[in-house]
Amino acid sequence: MRNRYRTLAITGGTGFVGRHLIDAALAQGHLVRALTRSPRPPRDGVQWIYGSLEKPQALGQLVAGADAVIHVAGTINAPDKAGFALGNVEGTLAMVDATRAAGIRRFVHVSSLAAREPKLSHYGWSKARSEIIVAASALDWTIVRPPAVFGPGDREMLELFRAARRGIVPLPPGGNLSVIAAQDLVRLLLAVLPDGEDSHAAIYEPDDGRPGGWTHAEFAQAIGHAVGKRVRPQPVPAWAMRAGARIDALLRGANAKLTEDRVRYFLHDDWVVNPDFRPPAHLWRPQLATVDGLAIAAESYREEGLLA
Repeated sequence: MRNRYRTLAITGGTGFVGRHLIDAALAQGHLVRALTRSPRPPRDGVQWIYGSLEKPQALGQLVAGADAVIHVAGTINAPDKAGFALGNVEGTLAMVDATRAAGIRRFVHVSSLAAREPKLSHYGWSKARSEIIVAASALDWTIVRPPAVFGPGDREMLELFRAARRGIVPLPPGGNLSVIAAQDLVRLLLAVLPDGEDSHAAIYEPDDGRPGGWTHAEFAQAIGHAVGKRVRPQPVPAWAMRAGARIDALLRGANAKLTEDRVRYFLHDDWVVNPDFRPPAHLWRPQLATVDGLAIAAESYREEGLLA
């Protein structure tokens, strides 16, 4: 079916997934409007809109004349519940309001598997609330819940790659997870756009196609293979992870990366996608094998000088 969408309004376009999304959208012939907090170099096919989710005027400029909205922006780490509420709840509500005011119908929302467990973490709570807002919006919406995302430009998994180079990868004490390459995730975000597909009012949980996901040890070994190192997975007890969060809070305050909220998320033993929520195969299938995607990510880190 011919894709009638030409101008896409994208939030989070300067982030990890958003950058991949813009590249893929341009490759498919779309025009892009993208939100940015700071000046960006000109790029063919991209109109940068200066502002943020807290600026209604900027959001109005972002969506004006667009054919569809893909809301990628979100807060993945914050010092408290209010921080997650501001980025993920109020930010999503602002985008929904701007989309409706502009008369746009199509709205694709990037959520998280964490939304399945809203009582587990502030992050999961905020993502679940964002889904409620989108579902009640009366827009033609699709919600995509990615698992752990990896790929060139990612900084969340960089430390795992660096640890693998040292031969020992610290891990949660147990559980399984699903993963997806950013390149495959953004293909899905674009694949759900056209009219006529069965993705309206749908929630999708995409992954790399591995049944049952990965154990943490298996995924650590896959990263080791990507960096050319035989690794020893090192499970970290729950008490040690909690102690690490307290130490990080003392050292880095509001900039701490290992927060208590993240520890609760990491300690959950099931971050595997629900097969019933996988996108239909006629719409989308993963194309990049995880072992190959990890190798591409490792090479990109080397090129950036981030992985010795």
